[in-house]
Amino acid sequence: MATSSSKSNWFSRWISRKRNDAKIGFFGETNAGKTTLANHFSLDYTGKKMGSVSEIPHETRTIEKLEQVNFHIDDTSLELTLMDMPGIASSVDFQEFIRMGIPREDALVRAREATRGIIEAIRSITEVDLGLIVVDLSKAPFDQVNLTILGNLEANKVPCIIVGNKMDLPGAKENSELLDQIFPDMSIILISALDGKGVKELYSKIAEVV
Repeated sequence: MATSSSKSNWFSRWISRKRNDAKIGFFGETNAGKTTLANHFSLDYTGKKMGSVSEIPHETRTIEKLEQVNFHIDDTSLELTLMDMPGIASSVDFQEFIRMGIPREDALVRAREATRGIIEAIRSITEVDLGLIVVDLSKAPFDQVNLTILGNLEANKVPCIIVGNKMDLPGAKENSELLDQIFPDMSIILISALDGKGVKELYSKIAEVV
């Protein structure tokens, strides 16, 4: 059941929107491929990337925004704001950065920034009109982070699409079947953000939902 706060958040978003604009948030755990997908989206419609991609976790530690994206597909045209969120995690360990070759002092700074970024991402759920939950299908999709993101989006009455990413990697097909079992009532689109497979179908689903 929706709380009065979540109803208020939904109404505030709705009343402040123009009929043809929307804010889309890219949510997910670290290294799920959010920035790769956001860059693909941005390149398709603006010709430029949104952010840098790295194997080091928490590379995106603040929300990256790209406004006035003229999105058009099928019979739909929208003015979008893309919001690439910091990766969400249940904890941040500065030792993980050290293991990736980052000096201790810099690792501590990154850990503090990553923690603030997680808080910022969760708080920003109330700002978006559509949440894309990017799930890494190279591993089983049982991560608590995905359930937490979905729960927060649903509590705030934010429509969402689950984006099963990395379909180009081994094990993805089996894990995509698990995704269907875990979230049988959700909109799920399978993609490879790296090579663009399935991304057009995602665009069509975004137009349908928004």
